[in-house]
Amino acid sequence: MTERTDGIDFALAAYREEGVWTVQELVHETLFEVETLAHALRRFPGDGGAVGMVAVDEDFFLVVRVAGPRTRVLLSDITAADEWELASSAVDFLHLPPPEDDDEQAPAGDLDLLGDLGMPAMDLAILLDDDDLYPDEILSDVARRLGFGAEFDDAAGLTSA
Repeated sequence: MTERTDGIDFALAAYREEGVWTVQELVHETLFEVETLAHALRRFPGDGGAVGMVAVDEDFFLVVRVAGPRTRVLLSDITAADEWELASSAVDFLHLPPPEDDDEQAPAGDLDLLGDLGMPAMDLAILLDDDDLYPDEILSDVARRLGFGAEFDDAAGLTSA
């Protein structure tokens, strides 16, 4: 497994209060497992909870959504659990068996975790099926569809100067 936070491209929290989205960077010390990430997200206010988006090593991403006591998780590539502690934590959280050596890349978790915010499971699945997209591109598209694309791109360092 790789060090806890090595390879983190970005880690952001997004939440909506009174119809206005706010995007903030997450402290990297909270990014070594789903439970600590969920705990960090619970401190943010929000009409529908908070959404955490973490991109790792241009390889995979994790979306964690908390609302009250409920935590929902989507891992973009289950095979990342072989190399990354955060991905392995997501697989454990989802009560899935660890990936086998011959497993192909596939998402794991709740594809509909953002459905009520404007990103239906089918649309998210289509993005995940596009092998030409990097995690930051997928998450930027998701953020745009949810209504905080510009804020996300700025916070993730995707906006050109």
